[in-house]
Amino acid sequence: MALYEHVFLSRQDISNQQVEALVEQYRGVLEANGGSVGKVENWGLKTLTYRINKNRKAYYTLMNIDAPSAAVQEMERQMRFNEDILRYITIRVEEHEDAQSVMMQKRDDRPRRGGRDDRGDRGDRPRRDDDRPRRDRDDDRPRRSRDDSE
Repeated sequence: MALYEHVFLSRQDISNQQVEALVEQYRGVLEANGGSVGKVENWGLKTLTYRINKNRKAYYTLMNIDAPSAAVQEMERQMRFNEDILRYITIRVEEHEDAQSVMMQKRDDRPRRGGRDDRGDRGDRPRRDDDRPRRDRDDDRPRRSRDDSE
């Protein structure tokens, strides 16, 4: 059987219990078709980048799945009909991670990206001819005064 990571987004106006009921419903679909669900992570209510079906937020849920492709296809088919599911994605992976996903780790545990201090001093490099400011096309034309109206 293949290993999958499945993330789905559910509407913002349903409760946590209803999200857990959705997980159990799709777990049942997978198990009925010969698969199993490993780790399930509820990432919580998060703001969407853009509105989806008039929703600004959604509940994100991750499921680690070990199932045949027919079971995953059946689960996705049923998700298409459910009005509470906004989006979903299933990705085949080589192995599941045992640790928490990156979304569940605290921000303090994540490696820091470089700040402005890491960029170095940009004023010490020699200036090239290509760096000079460019003039607009209008600056190359001869200018007419307002009195020259013919």
